[in-house]
Amino acid sequence: MAHEYKFCPNCANPLEFIAQLEDGGHKERLRCVACGWTHWNNPTPVLAAVIQYNDRILLARNAAWTHKMYALITGFMEAGETPQEGIAREIKEETNLDATELNLIGVYDFQRMNQVIIAYHAVAQGDVALSPELVDYKLYAYDEVKCWPAGTGYALADWLRSKGHSPSFIEFPRRPD
Repeated sequence: MAHEYKFCPNCANPLEFIAQLEDGGHKERLRCVACGWTHWNNPTPVLAAVIQYNDRILLARNAAWTHKMYALITGFMEAGETPQEGIAREIKEETNLDATELNLIGVYDFQRMNQVIIAYHAVAQGDVALSPELVDYKLYAYDEVKCWPAGTGYALADWLRSKGHSPSFIEFPRRPD
């Protein structure tokens, strides 16, 4: 979800949607008529890991989720770190595991949250100890793990395919229109 600014963070004047010529043509963005500040609303990079632990895939459940879904370990990059350093840090912070190998799976869009997901395969070792952010984890055999139809689920599916497995996807119930 994109943060919607109402006032300029530089001069506190109300922002307006104003079209201006940019590279690639006219683009409407929130802009300040007083000082010229522009809210670019660029996607945020998010890191994700398909964690291979004890020859299984580790998925975890976030404490904030009301449903029982398990997913990849994810987190935001910190200033001054590379994506590899960031995902190794997130794995350590959230699971207490040490990544001994990191390989890029791919980059995936997650437009609903205005994010770009940078997904890695991580070989990890150690003893699992979850952060307070997570309430549970499960280990899945490669042929039993279910992917989901969203950015990190596609990353998991791509990794499974790269290892010769045929991913299967869970189906979400359709929302009434």
